[in-house]
Amino acid sequence: MAEFRVGGQAVIEGVMMRGEREWSVAVRTPDGEIVRTKQSVGSLLERYPILKKPLLRGIVSLVETLVLGVKALSYSANASLGAKDEEITAISSKEWAATFALAVVVTVGLFMLAPYYLTRFVAQGAGNRVFFAMVEGLFRITIFLGYIAVISRMKDIKRVFQYHGAEHKVINALEAGRVLTPENAAEYSTQNVRCGTSFLLIVMVLAIFTFSFLPTASVFQRVIGKILLIPVIAGVGYELFKFAARHLDSRVVKVLVWPGLTLQKLTTREPDHAQLEVAVAALQEVLPAEDMEPAKA
Repeated sequence: MAEFRVGGQAVIEGVMMRGEREWSVAVRTPDGEIVRTKQSVGSLLERYPILKKPLLRGIVSLVETLVLGVKALSYSANASLGAKDEEITAISSKEWAATFALAVVVTVGLFMLAPYYLTRFVAQGAGNRVFFAMVEGLFRITIFLGYIAVISRMKDIKRVFQYHGAEHKVINALEAGRVLTPENAAEYSTQNVRCGTSFLLIVMVLAIFTFSFLPTASVFQRVIGKILLIPVIAGVGYELFKFAARHLDSRVVKVLVWPGLTLQKLTTREPDHAQLEVAVAALQEVLPAEDMEPAKA
């Protein structure tokens, strides 16, 4: 079939699907109805072709993905509470701003400060920056895995992970050329090589090598340096991510993507029929704009 151009994201009681031209969100409301919204992507990559250059396109894609993700989460949070399209007021902009600020604090604290101080405690006096970065990176990955394991026990997060699994199953069914139905999608894996979870793992591994150039004595300089290097790491990670997706027949690539696929066992769960229905509804919204009409029965 045509080159695959659709990705997705689990949201609150729903799924977001994104193509090159449009993105959509489908959400299950409290009364059992599936509501949907669809908008144009309007990517900067199309308006400014220079941004399609290697490394730049990765940075732009990451920022756009984050922005669309927040929009999708906002819609799903309100829709899952029963708010109508014209009445997206259940969660205010101030509450979203507070949530974002808290997320930044948690991210810096858990994945930058904690690994740094743990490494300083374990490897006191280590003058080798590469060794320091390796130990710090191992702590960061361990904290990340522990964080996922802990939140996965929460009821609401389990449902998000189920929708994550539904998103993958439906996309896998589309890739296989199957008719898009919950029954057909149920036959496929909850894992997908293009998942953002795999991208995160690539970024964390790249960070180990990149952060080895940063000073280790000053926590302030190290944190600022990490923040400044994030776009570079994201750009390189995006290119590696896309390369792997284009060469899945290679044995070497299969070995390299295995850790990311294994990690998805933590971030996905088997969805039920109703959740697969929502994922199918979201995907069906964006396919016409991508000239990728689903297979007919």
